[in-house]
Amino acid sequence: MSFSEGLKKEFSTMSLVLMPIAIGINIAGGVFIVALKLPIYLDSIGTLLVSILVGPWAGAVTGLLANIIWGLTIDPVAFPFSITAFFIGLTGGYLARKGMFKTVPKTLLSGAIIGLVGATVSTPIVAYVFGGVTSSGSTFITAYLLATGKQFLISVFSSSIISDLGDKLITALVAYLIARNLPLRIRSRFAQGQISI
Repeated sequence: MSFSEGLKKEFSTMSLVLMPIAIGINIAGGVFIVALKLPIYLDSIGTLLVSILVGPWAGAVTGLLANIIWGLTIDPVAFPFSITAFFIGLTGGYLARKGMFKTVPKTLLSGAIIGLVGATVSTPIVAYVFGGVTSSGSTFITAYLLATGKQFLISVFSSSIISDLGDKLITALVAYLIARNLPLRIRSRFAQGQISI
């Protein structure tokens, strides 16, 4: 199958129905966690759900659009992290395509990989766009690490690793459980619904 045929399959009518629902799940989760100031995010559950069921590019677009919409309407801090959300969706979709969401242990490993990707992409954004201070609870971790004498970039990256790993383990597991518990007749209507889980 060519790249363009794969894209066409990913962006089917069923996928285009799922994507706005997933965007809503992302924004609701993110707003809830920001309000509680917890050092996790839970703003990628919908992205990974689309990545698992549909594919990497649909997941990437879902993450990108979720953060753009969230950033323009509710929390401007979310906007620059659109690129992070894009790579989370892309990574999740390729991992799903390789069967990395077929069991709980593989799902947790996928969550760890996605967490590392998220932390790597987010660190320059947190450091250079926000000076280490965002609206999430991970800022408290950064502040603590700075207070212990760690260098600025090391503090930001360490905070991102801690927050992203914990967050993506939970996020991957929740997305996997949702996808896994969908009836097969619904799951099979998505591009990766039968092969990914």
